[in-house]
Amino acid sequence: MTTSVRILGIDPGLRRTGWGVITLTGAKLAYVDCGVVTSDGDLPLALRLRELHEGISRIVEGFAPDEVAVEETFVNKDAQATLKLGHARAVALLVPALAGLPVSEYAANLVKKSVAGSGHAEKSQIQAMVKFLMPKAAFTVADAADALAIAITHANHRNAHALKRTHAPGAIPDRAASRIAAALAKG
Repeated sequence: MTTSVRILGIDPGLRRTGWGVITLTGAKLAYVDCGVVTSDGDLPLALRLRELHEGISRIVEGFAPDEVAVEETFVNKDAQATLKLGHARAVALLVPALAGLPVSEYAANLVKKSVAGSGHAEKSQIQAMVKFLMPKAAFTVADAADALAIAITHANHRNAHALKRTHAPGAIPDRAASRIAAALAKG
């Protein structure tokens, strides 16, 4: 009997963080739900991050994923915008890690290539392919479609990626574990 794995994909953003939940049973993908978590742009940064934390926490608690995939930061010419995206991304990584879930990260180009066949696919192509792969998917914003694409990418790469997970609970690389043990021994 093949077991199902529930995957949460997260497309981090300070204004809108997209999320998408799918299940993988054998090689079959099934849509569960998707949406966005928003933050109020009039609030100070700390309160906006709290809104994202609370929203993603509700998603993790409500859908109980087995694994989480988060898109890596896309660096652009606006350093301030990149920094804000980094803050939102940190929340997207932290919430599932605190829940004890394994978190994998994927570059935007890999997500595009995995879903649409081209690392430079347009958002409309991603949305069309997500809809093709999951006809029952009901997304109204690109952020939710992107999150589903991230979840689909993880479903396709999860076995190879499992060896590279850096956020799995209790997983300390051997070198880091040796350094920690040596530091503790020195007192």
